Amino acid sequence: MSKAPITPHLLVADPSGDIYDHPDLLMLCRRGNQWGVPRPDELIPLPPESELFLLPKRRPCGLNPETGEIEIVEDSLAVAAFLAPAHTISAHPAYMQEDDAPLLPLFAYGAVGFANEMFYVCAQLVDHDQRQRFRQISREKIAKKARQLQKNYPKNRLVAHILNNCVARYDCPAARNFALGRFEAPLPTSQACNAHCLGCISLQEKDSPIKTTPQCRISFTPTAAEICEVMTIHAGRETKQPIFSFGQGCEGDPLMNADLLASAIEQYRQQGGHGTINCNTNASKPNAIPKLAKAGLSSMRVSMNSAQEKLYTRYYRCQSYAFHDVRESIRLARSENIFVSINLLFFPGLTDTEEELEALANLVGKNGVSMIQWRNLNVDPVWYYHIMTDLSLDEHQTNFSKYNDSMKLSDSIVSTSGMGLSTFMQRLKKLCPWLIYGYFNPYLGDHPKLTAPKVDTWSMPDWNKILTDDIK
Repeated sequence: MSKAPITPHLLVADPSGDIYDHPDLLMLCRRGNQWGVPRPDELIPLPPESELFLLPKRRPCGLNPETGEIEIVEDSLAVAAFLAPAHTISAHPAYMQEDDAPLLPLFAYGAVGFANEMFYVCAQLVDHDQRQRFRQISREKIAKKARQLQKNYPKNRLVAHILNNCVARYDCPAARNFALGRFEAPLPTSQACNAHCLGCISLQEKDSPIKTTPQCRISFTPTAAEICEVMTIHAGRETKQPIFSFGQGCEGDPLMNADLLASAIEQYRQQGGHGTINCNTNASKPNAIPKLAKAGLSSMRVSMNSAQEKLYTRYYRCQSYAFHDVRESIRLARSENIFVSINLLFFPGLTDTEEELEALANLVGKNGVSMIQWRNLNVDPVWYYHIMTDLSLDEHQTNFSKYNDSMKLSDSIVSTSGMGLSTFMQRLKKLCPWLIYGYFNPYLGDHPKLTAPKVDTWSMPDWNKILTDDIK
C-alpha cells in the first residue's frame, strides 16, 4: 500500500518570534524566480542539529488549496531552515519582501513546512559520513580537549588560531574535530585571496552590502614548521584515516601561498607522515599544481557556483585569473594523479538547469573530475538570483536596494524552475557514471586510485541513447 503524500502547511512566525503552522495555507517554495509546491521526492524530516531562522521584513506566502491562489500572511515573518551538514537544500522559502527589508546574512535558507507533527524541508541527504555530528559530544569535552592541546603546544600560532578562533568563537566543525582528534583537520594558511566572491564568509569589500561576515580571516601566515606540526598532532590522534585540508572559511585562497604549502607537505611526507592531504581552493593558479603534487598533495577540491563561465565570473569576481585558469588547474591535477572534487555551491533554480547540466558534464568529463560535493550557497536568495540573471548589470555591481522589492506576487506562478536537485544529480551521473557524490572530502590514503577519465578522453554521450538503454 502506497503512503499518502506529505502535504506540509506553511510555517510562519508572529511578531514575538513564536513559530507555528498556518491552519489553512500550504507550504510554498521558491526555485529561481518561480514558486511552487514541494516535489514529492524532495521532502525530508528536518535533520537533527538544523536550525530555524526568522527572516526580517519578509512576509510568508502560502497556497490556499481551496482557491489555488497564493496568499500573503500579514503581520508575520517568513521562516527558513539552516540544515545540518551533509544535506543540500533543493528549494528556498517563498516570501514577499518589504521595501526596507535588510540583506540576509550569509547562510543557506531552506524551504520548511509542518506536517504530521514534524518539520519538513526541501532537501536531500547527500553524504552518510558522521564527521560533523556533535549531538552526543558535550561542549565541555571539546573545550577540555582544546585547552589540553594549547597547553601541550603553546608556541604554535596555528594551533592557537584553530582553537581560540575557530573552535571557541565560531564553532567550526572542522576545528572541533581537530580538538577531538578525529576525521579531518583544518590547515588555514592564507591571508590573501585573488577573488572577491559575493558570498565570501571571511572578508567583504568596504562598499559591499554585506556588512558582517560569519567569521574573520586569519591575521598571520603560519610557518611550514607550524603547519607540519599541526598535521603531525592530528595524525598522532586520528590514526586510522587522517585527512588534512588547506583552504578554510577563515582564510583567503591557499594557492596564494603555494610554496609554503608545498614546503609543509614535503616536510610532513619526508618524516613518514601518512593520510590524505587536501587543498580546498578556487584553483586559480595552474603553475602551483605540479609542485604541490610533487610534494605529496592527495586531493584538490575546487569551489564553484557554476560551470558556466559567465555565472562563475559574476560570483567570484576574479582579480588576477579567469575561468580558463580554473579549468587548466583541474586538468593538471588529474594529469598529476590528484583526486579532484568540485565543491558545487548549489542554488535551486539556477544550478539545476539544462544549461548547467551540459556545462558541468563537459567540465567534469573532459578534465577528469572524480567527485561532486553538493554544498549549499550561503547567500540571500533574492539578491543572488537577480545579480546572476540581470544581463544589464556590471560584473562588480552588488547594489542590494535595486533588488529589495524584486519579487511581485503577480509575477510568481505555481510551477517550478529547473529540473530539481534529485533529477539533476541522476542525469549528471548518467552522463558521468564514475562520479562520486558526497558532501565531505573523502579519505583516500596517501595516493588515491582514480577512476575518472584521463584528460580529453571523454566525450558527451548521446542522451537519447542513454534513455533507450534504460528502457531496455
